[in-house]
Amino acid sequence: MIILIQCRDQVGLVAAISGVLAAEQMNIVSLREYVDKQANHFFMRVEVEEGEEVPELQQRLQQVLPPDAVVQVNPQPQKRIVVLVTKEYHCLADILIRNYFQSLGATVQAVIGHYDTLEDICRRFDIPFHKIEVPSSSRVLFEQQVEDLVRQYEPDYIVLAKFMRILSPEFVAKFPMRIINIHHSFLPAFAGAQPYKQAFERGVKLIGATAHFVTDHLDEGPILSQQIIPVSHSATTADMVKAGKEIETAVLARGLRLVLEDRVFVYGNKTVVFE
Repeated sequence: MIILIQCRDQVGLVAAISGVLAAEQMNIVSLREYVDKQANHFFMRVEVEEGEEVPELQQRLQQVLPPDAVVQVNPQPQKRIVVLVTKEYHCLADILIRNYFQSLGATVQAVIGHYDTLEDICRRFDIPFHKIEVPSSSRVLFEQQVEDLVRQYEPDYIVLAKFMRILSPEFVAKFPMRIINIHHSFLPAFAGAQPYKQAFERGVKLIGATAHFVTDHLDEGPILSQQIIPVSHSATTADMVKAGKEIETAVLARGLRLVLEDRVFVYGNKTVVFE
């Protein structure tokens, strides 16, 4: 069982929480906590040994915590995701392989794309693929069709696996902190389109990738995972793109793992991540 808590910080929180769990004969196997001193905000992730479920546990924890406390007891262990794609296969292929071998930490319910390029690989893994038929110029109709399809599968998260379209604030607002994107840049550097071209022209010696939640502000959502690799002066834009695909795959996989294992707290436009 996993318990997630965030609230205003005060003296004695860890003792109070531990006391409630001890009273319920729950053995703690892992406890991670962090205090943002500037914001005076407390975060805790607790794993306890599986045992009898206590229906009133959340209520009992709320009673010993500040009034603003947000408590989640045993979040859904097996998450459901829907993946949105365009034409690039590397991130989707990694997700489908992990899903096939049950190491993803979630089940892929469907893949939605506005090209049919990746339909074949989805069929090979027996995953439903939906192509959006609405012309890409019609943003409202496009997003409405995407939303209709997504809601059919009731996913916990939507994963943008190299989905090369900007979603409107109206669409994002319907799935707050439930849309995960992989950006082919070490944000905030080189946000927006063609980051490898930007990086090449700038003559950088490091390139990277960022997995983040999607918000109304383009490529500025709370960051889940980042990684960088060195490049030399001889690297071309094509070399950077090739290396970038490998790092994008790794960073998205790590970001997804952290979210799906309930290791991420969102606070403001930042995240607290318990590895």
